[in-house]
Amino acid sequence: MTDTAERDEQRQAEQSDRAEQSDRSEQSEQERMRERRRVALAKAERVLSRPGHRRTIRERLAHLQEAAPEVYDLDQPVDIYGNGIVADLEQRVAALLGTQAAAFFPTGTMAQQVALRCWAGRTGNPTVALHALAHPEVHERHAFSEVSGLRPVRVTSEPRLPTAAEIRDFDEPFGALMLELPLRDAGFVLPTWEELTEVVEAARERDAVVHLDGARLWESTVHFGRPLEEIAGLADSVYVSFYKSLDGFGGAALAGPKTLVDEAKTWRHRYGGMVFQQFPTALSALAGLERELPRLPDYVRHARVVAAALREGFAAAGIPWARVHPEEPHTHDFQVWLPYDADVLTETAVRQAEETGTYLFAVPWDRGGPGLSFSEVAVRSPGLEWTADDVRAAVAGFVERLPTG
Repeated sequence: MTDTAERDEQRQAEQSDRAEQSDRSEQSEQERMRERRRVALAKAERVLSRPGHRRTIRERLAHLQEAAPEVYDLDQPVDIYGNGIVADLEQRVAALLGTQAAAFFPTGTMAQQVALRCWAGRTGNPTVALHALAHPEVHERHAFSEVSGLRPVRVTSEPRLPTAAEIRDFDEPFGALMLELPLRDAGFVLPTWEELTEVVEAARERDAVVHLDGARLWESTVHFGRPLEEIAGLADSVYVSFYKSLDGFGGAALAGPKTLVDEAKTWRHRYGGMVFQQFPTALSALAGLERELPRLPDYVRHARVVAAALREGFAAAGIPWARVHPEEPHTHDFQVWLPYDADVLTETAVRQAEETGTYLFAVPWDRGGPGLSFSEVAVRSPGLEWTADDVRAAVAGFVERLPTG
């Protein structure tokens, strides 16, 4: 080996070592920030939301123990492979959504793959039309195509739900249209009721079935001005989550015609979703239906108060560009956008919580473009205690801690 080759090899080794050290340093910093965020939330006296998955095991078990006797007869036998309390939960969901039947699934990822696989077999077309920001496209590692033999096609990438014209004019056939209500990654946005019904009609004109990704469907009734069963009734099948809005331990349900649900239960077994016992998760879901579901409209209405106060607070603080999206939230979740680096905003939010006990932005900030970042804001039970003045004061304290220049 020549001296030049040896020097090149040594230089490459040194560069590799520096890169590994940098990666380890960045990972350590991320871990430190996660721990700071966890501690800050646990100690915070004022938050807009304190979701169950951010609590301790002891707190979660204590809450379930306190709520369980109100929602189920605890002297009943435990479930085995989907009977008992799991079957009762399925019946409750079907009644709420106005469908013939429902099937409990351990995850929404599994539930929707199974539903759309079943529909593909019935329509003879494995193509699923969906939004570019839909959960399966962004967060599921291409599970539709890799696991279930489905072929997703993107109708639009605009930060809104597809329009009826886009459905009618789409340039290839599809067997199913999947609509995420609300569309989380676009800002938890919903169409108007008229727009939604027109989209469904457009899909029907193309002989396609309509499946609702309704992970957060529970909280859409205020925006639509319609009950759950009327919203779900537009579609051929609906998936709902038990933990995103209802604060359960996990789990999901697929609701629709009995023949579809029966077939889905067969595929649930094949996919490994026939869990031996699920009573803790089922109990937490029933508790969510009993306690959280009736309160969701209050959360949505108060989210609009909070959103307006955030806009006013940032305007009064002189932030040159700040946006709440949507301006009037469609659900009790929405986005806030600010012209700062994500790491700066996350650090500022944590520092405010550590110094004052008020954690205004408890969700980490994400980069949305050069010098632009966004965070998600959720208003739940703790947030109902905040007045508009409280929000504006918290914004002022947050802005005071931002770096200048």
